[in-house]
Amino acid sequence: MREMPRTSGSDRGGPARWSASYPALVFAVIFVFIFLLHLPLLQLPYFWDEAGYYVPAARDVLLTGSLIPHSTVSNAHPPLVMAWLALWWKVVGFAPLVTRTAMLVLAAFSLLGVFRLAERVANTKVALASTLCTALYPVFFAQSSLAQVDLAAAGLTFWGLAAHVEGETATAVLWFALAALAKETAILAPMALFAWEIVGIFARKGSLGKLWLERDNSGKHPTDARRIASLLMPALPLGLWYAYHYARTGFVFGNPGFFRYNVASTLSAARFFLALIMRLWQVVGYLHLWVLTVPVLLAMCFLPAQQNAASERSRISFPLQMIFYVVVLVYVAAMALIGGAVLARYMLPAVPLVIIVSVSTLWRRVSYWSAAVAFVALAFVAALFWNPHYGFSPEDNLAYRDYIVLHQDGERFLEARYPMARVLTAWPASDEIARPWLGYITRPMRVVRIENFSLDEMLSAADFRSNYDVALLFSTKYEPGPAPWDRWRTWTGLKSRYFGFHRDLPPAAAAQLLGGNVVFSEQRQGQWIAVIEMTKNEIQNAEARSQFSVLRKPTP
Repeated sequence: MREMPRTSGSDRGGPARWSASYPALVFAVIFVFIFLLHLPLLQLPYFWDEAGYYVPAARDVLLTGSLIPHSTVSNAHPPLVMAWLALWWKVVGFAPLVTRTAMLVLAAFSLLGVFRLAERVANTKVALASTLCTALYPVFFAQSSLAQVDLAAAGLTFWGLAAHVEGETATAVLWFALAALAKETAILAPMALFAWEIVGIFARKGSLGKLWLERDNSGKHPTDARRIASLLMPALPLGLWYAYHYARTGFVFGNPGFFRYNVASTLSAARFFLALIMRLWQVVGYLHLWVLTVPVLLAMCFLPAQQNAASERSRISFPLQMIFYVVVLVYVAAMALIGGAVLARYMLPAVPLVIIVSVSTLWRRVSYWSAAVAFVALAFVAALFWNPHYGFSPEDNLAYRDYIVLHQDGERFLEARYPMARVLTAWPASDEIARPWLGYITRPMRVVRIENFSLDEMLSAADFRSNYDVALLFSTKYEPGPAPWDRWRTWTGLKSRYFGFHRDLPPAAAAQLLGGNVVFSEQRQGQWIAVIEMTKNEIQNAEARSQFSVLRKPTP
């Protein structure tokens, strides 16, 4: 009989685990719970990277069967999630409701993975609380119904970790391989575990040996070369995908622009240091996550609570904690090194691990731990609706709904009043008004595209204003207003250089510069959209451009 890995006192006794005894029931409860919570969001049209890449790529799979997208530039992302969406569209139909329901199925499966993992390393109470907190954490909640790949890759990683801590080698390889086929960065988890096991071959001989899982009941720590080597196997399907992609496109890691933005341009010591701080914040404090992690640090000062008269509540064993910490730290370092945008969704494989360890600590050391968890859950719900006082991505909470509603209103107005106009705008609105199947308009419009609505871009657009009839402007970044540290020019310069920071011109200023009138505008919690109609007064337009050109000149 195969021995379960010993976990040095992990509290896994007692009743049968729900995730093993009733997996279908637990999945059904989770799915119904998150489906009802997302019900008002399920018919929203596609948002940001959904519209820009993932939905077009999945639609290409549906229409042509090609795993390499052709209606958008290939980024070499593995096709598992896109194929999943194409299957749903083939069976049920192409609609946002179908898309978001399909993604919620993956989200429920991911949460079942969180529950299963937490139940194995701790107990059912910790698993229930950890799963609830993960489901309500704003980034996880927002991503649950969006057609993107990070949450699915994270969920499959949790299943792989659960199998790994149980010693189920073949099952772990399968889950890790599927995770890497959902998104290439998921290969970080098995690679981190491989490196950790290699270190353990030598460290087990010393006093640090207790940080690795034991594999038998003899008190020894045998080296299982096959088990360790199996952690490299999930890279094989990913490698085959890249070989196929190279054979079809001539590029291994996506088009040169994608590779340059996400890898080549990020290899800077200064940028790595800044991004590392941001990544650490995303795994311990972002969007009220600090409401959980700070009390955990305080709880470490308390003695463990009593499980019964004879024993105290046990911790997650050190070997299992180390597995979590290694995966989290590898993700923090790797995602600080690569990735042009420092998006919080890239840390989804790491944050639930922090939640599990934190909730377990509260359970172990705080008598009224359930009240503390309830407070954390309420804080996460609040962060879904209340935007923070610092810049963040609207896809990280319900701000993405505000974005979609604004663009629906602005683009419907644009289509109704200027159906034949040439429209100056930036991505992703340029795709939204050119592709009716994204859900914003009923027929395509002609687009003149610029990068953003910064002063420099708008001055350039003013020089060829005869090429467009109206301008569709919107907030490309959420900025609550200049923070005290934004007055430090070095800081704003670093953000502009390494993270694409810019400030969008407000509609009134943009209208003056372009020589037009604001005919539509709308705002929602720090985001806005506006339509500007061009005028024919060339003298006035030239004077406005001259005034703004002075602002662009560097200060001596």
